[in-house]
Amino acid sequence: GFDDIPLASHRRIDLTTVHQPAEEMGRLAAEMALSAIAAGTHAAERVIVPAQLVVRGSTGPAGRAG
Repeated sequence: GFDDIPLASHRRIDLTTVHQPAEEMGRLAAEMALSAIAAGTHAAERVIVPAQLVVRGSTGPAGRAG
């Protein structure tokens, strides 16, 4: 899964997912947009926000090759 929605951690689903810090991403995007508006330019900055793999019951050990 992706975005680590609350349902992913439900006991019956237990889905491994990627968590993104959505609140931080929104804050950064708003700051960049407001800075671009104030400067009269386009937002051209690239920001990498780390994601986190949340391993749950849907992920098992790797199978053996061959």
